[in-house]
Amino acid sequence: MLNPHGLSISDTVREIESKNLSPVALAESLLDRIDKFDPELKAWVTVDREDVLGAAREREIDQERGILKPLMGVPVGLKDIFYTAGMRTSACSKIFADFVPDYDATSVKKLKDAGAVIIGKAVTTEFASSDPSPALNPWNLDHTPGGSSSGSSVAVATGMCGAALGSQTGGSTCRPAAYNGIVGLKPTYGRISRHGVVPLSWSLDTVGILVRSVEDSALMLQVLSGHDELDPGSADEHVPDFIEQMASRSSPPVIGLIKDFFFDNSTKEVVDHTESISHKLALSGADIKEVGLPDSFGSSHACQRIVSNVEAASFHREWYRQRADEYGPKIRANIEMGMLVSGIDYLQAQRLRRQLRLDLIKILDGVDALLMPTTPTPAPRDLNTTGEAVFQAPWTSSGLPTITIPSGLASNGLPLGVQLAGLPFREGQLLGVARWCERVLDVSLWPDNYS
Repeated sequence: MLNPHGLSISDTVREIESKNLSPVALAESLLDRIDKFDPELKAWVTVDREDVLGAAREREIDQERGILKPLMGVPVGLKDIFYTAGMRTSACSKIFADFVPDYDATSVKKLKDAGAVIIGKAVTTEFASSDPSPALNPWNLDHTPGGSSSGSSVAVATGMCGAALGSQTGGSTCRPAAYNGIVGLKPTYGRISRHGVVPLSWSLDTVGILVRSVEDSALMLQVLSGHDELDPGSADEHVPDFIEQMASRSSPPVIGLIKDFFFDNSTKEVVDHTESISHKLALSGADIKEVGLPDSFGSSHACQRIVSNVEAASFHREWYRQRADEYGPKIRANIEMGMLVSGIDYLQAQRLRRQLRLDLIKILDGVDALLMPTTPTPAPRDLNTTGEAVFQAPWTSSGLPTITIPSGLASNGLPLGVQLAGLPFREGQLLGVARWCERVLDVSLWPDNYS
């Protein structure tokens, strides 16, 4: 058996169910990794060793009784915006510094019900916005790990947990996943409940999944999906068997390659890399078709920023009036910009978002998924930024599902990824394409200093 930190979620569950691996031993192993690596990487806000081992012992009792659960004993990290009963949820802000919820977010409850062990709260940028967090990129400590799900991505990339929850309002799941060499899934808007998740922008926020394989993302999505009447944005959509739908993909897919905008805004290295990935997929049988972008794409970034800033200003208005000086400079600027936007402009941005969604659905006609680079560059050598979200924001704004998978290393040794987009509420099809690509590319990345 591999070292426990190197196991996939599915392998972890199998080893626990067959009693080859103890949930307590697994938890102790990962807690030891956190003790060893986190003083340098700064991925965690709160880790309560006693609570973690207590939950692992409960899973061990289930193990001894032969009780089967889909995430049996799997250690999962939570971005520090997910309410966790009895555990501080600070959103890495001074405003929420001492906030301890008395209930679990719906997603957290589902994880616990599925047998997961919550290993801790991962660092986020302040209120999941743009001010960089203290977390560092394990591939090179001088480079940003991305954001806002920075700690979640770093923790998964270095084996400090098997999976982690993030969120995406602009590019906060897929971008840090690519920067850290892991898989990031942003489901369709409304697929996973946000009840009990500190909001940044109600009509954009989407719970994200950070893992090491496409199959693991499907397992997590299966547990987390479903309508929740406590979340007004929750979609009342049927939850299919994502794992079965993913596994049913055996033939090469039809993939739409998008060069417009994405290639124009990427470095030559990223363009060449993405074209080489496309060529490799084609040699394995994929039908690659170049697809153009609709006119509505041109306003997508402005609309996303308008909506995000206005809704952030609405949520923070009362705190901001009394405690403005306690906000970081970037989220403060976003709130102030949101306060200046007229109701007419906000509604126009929402109307254009709906048009963008319809137009992007149209360009998916005739293809199984769309392909593009995940980021314009590898992770920037700049700890004062979280990188550019421009390649994720249109998909977040339109609510369509996207997934990023590792695709190789840049010349400077940092990870690169490719991003796939699919139809709303067709995550099973998207996962099937992503797993097919994952197997063809056969890229598994692990930062050398944290093996």
